[in-house]
Amino acid sequence: MNAILTMPEMAVTALALGLLVLDLWTPADRKGDLGIAAIGGLALILAGSFLFGAGAPQYAFGGMYVLDGMALFFKRLMLGVGVVALAAALEYSKRFAAGTAEYCALILLAVSGMMWAASANHWALLFVSVELMTVTFYVLVSFERTRMPSLEAGVKYLILGALASAFLVYGVALVFGGTGTLGFAGDSGPGLGTGSVLVRVGLALVLAGLGFKIGMVPCQFWAPDVYQGAPAPTAALLAAGSKAAGFALLLRVLLEAAPDWALEMRPVLMLIAGASILYGNLCAIPQRNLKRLLGYSSIAHAGYMLLGIVVLERAGAAAILFYLAGYACAVLAAFLVAALAFDPGEPEEIPALAGLHRRSPYLAAALALSMISLAGIPPLVGFFGKFLLLKGVVLAAFDSRSFGWLAGVALAGIVTSFYYYFGVVRAIYWSAPAAERPPIAVSRVAGAALGACLVGIVAAGVFPSPLLEAARLAAGALRIP
Repeated sequence: MNAILTMPEMAVTALALGLLVLDLWTPADRKGDLGIAAIGGLALILAGSFLFGAGAPQYAFGGMYVLDGMALFFKRLMLGVGVVALAAALEYSKRFAAGTAEYCALILLAVSGMMWAASANHWALLFVSVELMTVTFYVLVSFERTRMPSLEAGVKYLILGALASAFLVYGVALVFGGTGTLGFAGDSGPGLGTGSVLVRVGLALVLAGLGFKIGMVPCQFWAPDVYQGAPAPTAALLAAGSKAAGFALLLRVLLEAAPDWALEMRPVLMLIAGASILYGNLCAIPQRNLKRLLGYSSIAHAGYMLLGIVVLERAGAAAILFYLAGYACAVLAAFLVAALAFDPGEPEEIPALAGLHRRSPYLAAALALSMISLAGIPPLVGFFGKFLLLKGVVLAAFDSRSFGWLAGVALAGIVTSFYYYFGVVRAIYWSAPAAERPPIAVSRVAGAALGACLVGIVAAGVFPSPLLEAARLAAGALRIP
């Protein structure tokens, strides 16, 4: 039974190891075929994940691992993110002298860690899955070792990631010392006793460690620098996949393992959400680098998604799942365009996007749609996601006035974001280029991946019911006491 439940994770890991072995016998001029094989293999695993039904929770490894509706939702989301990230990597790795197979294998291992995190039902598995992601990203962020910005980003991520891991493991140790168990939900029922000071301090340290993964205030300082310096496919995987894994773990910890502590910490979580929204949006205004702008905006989006947690209800969790799916489509499209629109070694400056609509109307439309969706303009998916999150906070404000200021901050953040998101659109269509540049060729693989993101942005906004229903079913699997 254990092997059957964990087949998707095992298959992704086997695919990564298989790529590394095949790379030994693949001629240099055929390395790109390994990237295509990785994309096809991960797409098959994604299709195979639908063979698992979202019925009653199933446990493996003595209750450490749980397969339920929420875990399946996140696994499918991460597999989809991995497919697009691999497509971006296939295009981006053409500028490397070598390393296509290694780069794709590392992306697959990171996806595997994210999938394990989605099913974590035990503090030990939580830590191991987070470390599998984090250690893999240490290499992915600094993969372009001939570029100083990539190396600098890798060192920053290494130092701050190690600090976050220290917070996390020490917090887990304190929780274990206070409760005498490493499981936080299982057949005997969810929830831990959080009455002791030891457990409360431990949970606070765990929150700080997971806050690093989602990029929330005050654990956000790494995001802009790392996003700017990392290769575009790595930044895309960080923005979409790593953030999704972090929220999967936060939902498990705050709503299942420690709901009483989360209720006590609600004012603090509200302050963190509001600060993240303000910090991310205000700091994004003066940015002129596209990836750095997306780094700051990711902090604001973490704040928006925290709105779904502070209400401490399944409806809020469902809003987070819906928002994550829409955010993933938009941010993946933006980073994929960044990987294609800029020349090797060229800084991804927003003014350099001038004339993009003439060089590649497809890429220009894709980047514009992603910016508009991230801003929350109807009828795209970003609007509906923000509406669901704000709806939960506004309804909570009728019961407690303390939610009123948070709703106001969120609305102010959304309005503020219009300036810098539409600044990118203005640069694409209305800024005059300094010099004429050649057209951009988009391969079939990259074009198909970008098209899938655009379909998700538009279709989930115009017809939100299927995705919303899937999010609600997944959130219904949360074992909230």
